[in-house]
Amino acid sequence: MERRMAYRVREATAADDVEIGELLVLAFDEQYARKMPEVVISEGRRASLRAVAAKRAVAKVWVCVAGEGRVVGTVALWPPGAQGSEAWVAGACDLRHLAVASGHRGGAVSTLLLDTAEAWARAHGTGVCLHVRRGAKGVRALYAARGYADAPEGDLDQRPDVYLEAMRKTF
Repeated sequence: MERRMAYRVREATAADDVEIGELLVLAFDEQYARKMPEVVISEGRRASLRAVAAKRAVAKVWVCVAGEGRVVGTVALWPPGAQGSEAWVAGACDLRHLAVASGHRGGAVSTLLLDTAEAWARAHGTGVCLHVRRGAKGVRALYAARGYADAPEGDLDQRPDVYLEAMRKTF
């Protein structure tokens, strides 16, 4: 259950990198273990989640901090045409790595982070592209409720065991 406290979103800094990386690894590990136990996160994937400085070099990364200043959520947005973007639509941003700490899930944190990322995308692009791992029904529902639609033309079949389904929102 989400704690009742004040949250604020700000752009991530180098001082946040380790905390963001660990939050991403823990959130992805917990969610997959609970909801998709057949998914095993590799050490390579964990390393890429922890590579926050490299991500900040090409993407916008925001954190949501709780009243006491602890990072309790994060999201990243690759601008249109940015290196490493997986957006398949010209002029669209690529949204990735939304994660919320256990105990803060279920409402305000993800909403604040997505509101921030979408506002930036609206000012700098034509929409947002994202990918959801096949079978992640709750994640898909979260984005659908915010107006994202299935976009099979952007689906990614990365390996025999990883299939990412595309969704997009146009402004």
